Order: sequence, then structure tokens, then C-alpha cells
Amino acid sequence: MLRWAIICLVISLIAGGLGFTGISGFTKRLSMIFFALFFIGFLILLGFAYLVVGATAHPALASAIAAIST
Repeated sequence: MLRWAIICLVISLIAGGLGFTGISGFTKRLSMIFFALFFIGFLILLGFAYLVVGATAHPALASAIAAIST
């Protein structure tokens, strides 16, 4: 998603520089939507990573895993 956001942003800047304001506005909006989707996905993955680290760092879980593995 980030790649598409950057591509749309570059197209928007080029179109704006050439005077195509309609195309520039559309690709700017599209770029913002792609970036928002990327950012939401990033935050969700960051939250999952935090939950996984919190679950595996729990002392009771560590002793349970050690008991199962021996």
C-alpha cells in the first residue's frame, strides 16, 4: 500500500506541475486513501506484535512451556 501511495503522490505532483488539476486532485485523494490503509494495517500489526510479545513473556507461560518440552 505504501508503494501505491508514493506512486500516486508522484503522479499527483507531476500532474499538478503540468497544470492538470483534476488529475492531480484525484491522485492526491487516492494517495491519501492508500496511505491511510497502510497506516491502519501497520497499527494493527503493531498491536498484534505487542500482544504476542506480552503473551510469550508471561512467567507462568514460560514455566508451562518448559514443563511441556521436557
